[in-house]
Amino acid sequence: MKIRGERECTECGTRWSYYETGSVGCPGCGSLRSVGVDDRTEHTDMPVAFDLTAVRNAIDEVSNDDLADRAREACREYIRRRGFITAGELRDLDDSYLAAGELLHVADIVARDMRLEEREELYFLSLLRDADGGESSDARRSSSEPRSDVGERPPAAEIPTSLRAARGLAYANAVREYRRDVRTWIADRELTTAERTALETLGEHVTRVRMLDGDVDPRTADRLVEATRDLANGLRGDEVAFSQAQDRLTGLEFDGS
Repeated sequence: MKIRGERECTECGTRWSYYETGSVGCPGCGSLRSVGVDDRTEHTDMPVAFDLTAVRNAIDEVSNDDLADRAREACREYIRRRGFITAGELRDLDDSYLAAGELLHVADIVARDMRLEEREELYFLSLLRDADGGESSDARRSSSEPRSDVGERPPAAEIPTSLRAARGLAYANAVREYRRDVRTWIADRELTTAERTALETLGEHVTRVRMLDGDVDPRTADRLVEATRDLANGLRGDEVAFSQAQDRLTGLEFDGS
């Protein structure tokens, strides 16, 4: 959406940035009466902290399925408020978003599986421990500070086969949402044939992964994200990154099971 992000309160004259607070309420007096003092700018990302501390604190008190329900809700709320355009600037597809997405899908499996194996449980707990950066979580920052990218995930080789679809689906969904914001960001720009083709190919790859319910080699899911990041940099003007994106997109293969 396009909004006037710089606001001025008509009651007390306080100025603030909606891009930082995510609120139309005046931080000075609380009034909802304000006017925009800048041009309308594309904006999809809202200030939100990814903090799993409360969920982790319940590990010794609740069952795995209850823990998974709490983790799922925290991740869903974080993802719901996230976007990738801030005050007209295209942001990166960050690790925090990817980690939240993977934990969301792993938690969904854990909540439904009555016979969880030890390796699956340990993987779920490792995501819960590190997805928000643990003690270095960006929940410790104020909303006016740059977003901290702290989402740690175990390497692809450590993913249990029964949970690999969670990463594939999480990454495909993340790339789908990111591609949507990219298209919004470039809406007023004339793309080259190569740029349009790359964006279309990326969308086709996302569709393939989602049709497989995410059940692809985790390394393929990682490469899909790498291609997306290269493509974004390419659209920002990095010709080397754009060439890398084309190579990655051409070389992607989906094995499915």
